This record gives sequence, structure tokens and C-alpha cells, in this order.
Amino acid sequence: MVSKKMVITAALPYANGSIHIGHLVEYIQADIFVRFQKMNRRDCRYFCADDTHGAPIMIRAKKEGVKPEDIIERYHKEHQEDFSDFLIEFDNYHSTNSEENRILAEEIYTKLRESNHIDRREIDQTFCEKDNMFLPDRFIKGTCPKCGAEDQYGDVCESCGTHYDPTDLKDPKCAICQTPPIRKKSIHLFFQVGHFQDTLDKFMESGALQNEVKNFLTTWLKEGLKDWDISRDGPYFGFQIPDEVNKYFYVWLDAPIGYISSTQNWAKRTNADFEELWRNGDTEIHHFIGKDIVYFHTLFWIPMLKAAGFKMPNKIHVHGFLTVNGEKMSKTKGTFINARTYLDYLDPEYLRYYYASKLKNSVGDLDLSFQDFANRVNAEMVNKIANLGSRTISMFNKNKALNNSLGFSGNKEMVKFCQQFIDESDNISKNYANCDFGLAVKKVCHLADIANAFIDQHKPWELKNNLDSQRAVLTAGIHAFRLITLYLKPVIPLFAAKVEQILKIEPLMWGDSIDSIDKLLAMEGHKIGEFQRLAERVDIKTTEKVIQKTMENTKTDQQLNS
Repeated sequence: MVSKKMVITAALPYANGSIHIGHLVEYIQADIFVRFQKMNRRDCRYFCADDTHGAPIMIRAKKEGVKPEDIIERYHKEHQEDFSDFLIEFDNYHSTNSEENRILAEEIYTKLRESNHIDRREIDQTFCEKDNMFLPDRFIKGTCPKCGAEDQYGDVCESCGTHYDPTDLKDPKCAICQTPPIRKKSIHLFFQVGHFQDTLDKFMESGALQNEVKNFLTTWLKEGLKDWDISRDGPYFGFQIPDEVNKYFYVWLDAPIGYISSTQNWAKRTNADFEELWRNGDTEIHHFIGKDIVYFHTLFWIPMLKAAGFKMPNKIHVHGFLTVNGEKMSKTKGTFINARTYLDYLDPEYLRYYYASKLKNSVGDLDLSFQDFANRVNAEMVNKIANLGSRTISMFNKNKALNNSLGFSGNKEMVKFCQQFIDESDNISKNYANCDFGLAVKKVCHLADIANAFIDQHKPWELKNNLDSQRAVLTAGIHAFRLITLYLKPVIPLFAAKVEQILKIEPLMWGDSIDSIDKLLAMEGHKIGEFQRLAERVDIKTTEKVIQKTMENTKTDQQLNS
């Protein structure tokens, strides 16, 4: 029976800068989840796109003297290369500045308007007399009206997370010329979110949200649903609103629609049924997002989907922020590390493993301590896991009389030993399905301890003159290593591919390798290949080089922009 289809999305990175290690928490988390589903033969697809509209792109293009499309194209290529080198496999990576996205945005807006969920009203807007333009959110800076943090943009405070209107900022200034703006009247369009109170109440009880996120949403709902300003005055880089003059969709209206348009673009290329995925099928939809954008993905996105006749997500997986060495990522301290800088010095699978070991189904923040990073990779991935493969397979290769041919030789003790590794399958599977990756990694490391202790106890190096016993002990150890590799394959797929090559086996899939002891016994006589080194130790000095290089890059950027 073919299992239900799944659509997985990760939040769209903004096409105005490089991917950094904070971004990677989410994309690696979602990728591990997708790989696990695919290893269970679920028809699971992973979609993403660049978020391309809004004021920051305009500002960047203006400073560089290029078109916004040039900025978009540059980072679209860079983002895909970085994701690929971190082994993040999207089924489709698209752009919100696409024809599919424009058509879908207009369709959704038109349905909202025709259903009487759009209100037109005159409001005060900030206007720069020097630049002769209304100032979109990111074209204005000032002091947060709630916490008093200075140098904040006109839509959200990066210090306390409060959302507000540009006119609420204290001591506002134009981000282009630093001139204090005036207020000027303008007609704007508002999505009347309050019409969807029942929809949001039901969504809260659907099981789609973590408890912490439900608490956020409960607080917001108690405060009352406010109409959402979905329009911006030109000039603005984005899609023009149908039947309006010089009005554009606010970037947060068309950005999440990028999930749908990326799926549609993939469906066109592969002749898949787009309607089944987003409208009328039983497809499961999962969003992976950071806690800073929960507001948009609940209060606004859910009513938009409902009103436009699209499926709502079955799960919204929310994660916390990344701190480095216990502190907020900092450019001056060299901890605001770009993906490419990391890749220039360190193995991408080490970061995938480290993040997996720390990730759980929670919105709590995740800390990357480089000392802990080096210790954990060296102690667990290298010394426990890779070393288990090295000591068993190398010894098997070394005794030519074994002919590289696996076999238990009727030894029931060895078969019983392997059963405990098979028995952990369901528990580890549940951990992956629940996004409790840290628990899965912890259980795998415990299995590696058991296997290494087993090898130490049975001393196969002393059994050279008893081929049947040595073959049975090493076969048990190799099967344990194979199962451990299978359990870690969603996290470290290249490592797993090397093991598959060494053992001369088909790609490891969840059901094929762990259903029963019979499948292990069916490998009696199977010939393995020669061992290849699987992992190198991390030198803490290498992580220091990453930080140093980041500091140098920051100084260079500051000089270029000064």
C-alpha cells in the first residue's frame, strides 16, 4: 500500500544575503525529517524558495547601482550551492519573484476581496520629502515603541520581537537619507483577520502546534485579532495589486505563497498532481519555521489558506534561535558564520550531526559551543561510531582466511546480540517522526557503546585460529555497525553511503534492514569490501580559524560599505 503523500517546507531565506549557520538549523532539521520519511518509502517532497520582495532588496540594489533582479539571481545561485554542499536536498528550490507566485498571490487576494475580507481605508503613512516617497517598513528606522531599542526597522523590533506599524516608531528617520519623515495620508488595503476567529480556534486544537506555540497564539487571540495591512505604496519591489494604482502586495503576503508556487513549479516539471498536494488530496503538509515568524504563519497564513480554498498545514514545527558559545551570534566576535566559511574548513556532516544531537521538538534555543562541538564529534561520531566500523571491518579484511564472507556459523549468542539493535528500531523511528532528533542520536550512541563493549569482551583478535568464532563475532559487530549506520543515515547521509559501498549493500532503507533476524541470516555468505576511513577528528584550532576568518570577512565588508 502506498503511504500518504507529504509536503515539507522550510522558511524562505531572504535573497539579500548569504546563508549562515543560524539559518542552517532549520534547513538541516527539515532535511533530516524528509530523509527519514523517504527512507520509510513515504512519498515525501521538500520545497523551498528565495524570498525576493520588499524594501531591503530595493535598498541593496540602489546602493550597488544594479537591478533588484541582479541581487536575486546572485543569491539564488549562492544559496543553492550552500544548501547542496550541506547535503540539504530540496525537491524544488524556486523564487517568489516568479510567474507562478504572482498568479497565486493574485488568485488568493481576489478570493479574499470577493469574499468581503478586504477593507479599504485611509491611514497615516511615513513619507520622506527629500526622496519624495512613502517609506515601506525597511525604509525607516527608529526606536522601538515598546522596549526602547534603537535603530529598529518599521515592522518588527529585533530586540523584543514586537510587531508594530512604521508610524509607531519613536524618533523615526528615513533609512536612505536619514531625514525625519512626515506623515501623509494614503489608501491601504487590510485583510480582516478577525473574520477567521473560529478557523484559528479550530486550528489551535488540531494538533498542528507545539504546546509553547499554542500558548503564544492563545495570548495573541486574547489580545484581539487586528486587521492586517497587506498593501504598500510604490516604489516597492514586489507584485502590483490587481485593480489598484501604485499599490503592491506587502512581502509577507506573497512570501509564504512561495511554498505553494514552488510545489506548483515542481508539479509542472514532473507531471505531478498539484491539486492533490495543496487542495483536494489527503497530503500531509508540514512547515518548519523559526519562532520569530510564528505570528505570520498562524494569525495570517492560516486564514489566507482557509479563505482561498487551500489545505492548511498538519504540523508547524517551530524551533528556537542559534546561539554560539552561549551568546547571540555576533559579527564582531566572529560567530556570525556564513555557511561557506564553515565549509572552507570543516566537514558539513559534523554540523549536521551536532545539530541533530541538540535538536528536540521544542522552541528552545540551541547553542553551538565549539569546544562541545569538537568533543562531541570526536567522542561520538569518530571514536564510538566510525571506530566500531574500523575495528570490525578492518579485522575482517585482515584475516584472508575469512575471505571477507559474513556468517554467524550457527552461533546463537551472536544472533541474540544483534536482536537488541533491531529492537530499538521502533523507538528511534518515533524519535525521528516526532523531531526529537537528540533522543535518536543519544540512543544510537548507547548502541555503539554496547557494540564496542561486546567487541572488547569477545576479543576477536585472539580468535585467529578459530575461524568460525572469529567470523561470528566480527559478523555480529559488523551487523551492529550496519544498523547503527542505518539509524544515523538521515543525519549523515554521506557517511552512510560510504558504509553501503564498503559493505557492498543496497542503500539502507528502514524496513529492509531491521524487520527481523531472518534478514540478517539471509546475508550469510555475503562478501564485504575493503574498509575506507570514515571520519577524521576535529581539531579545536580549526574552529578557531573559522571564527578568525569570519572576523576578517566582517572587517572587509565594513570597509567596502563605509
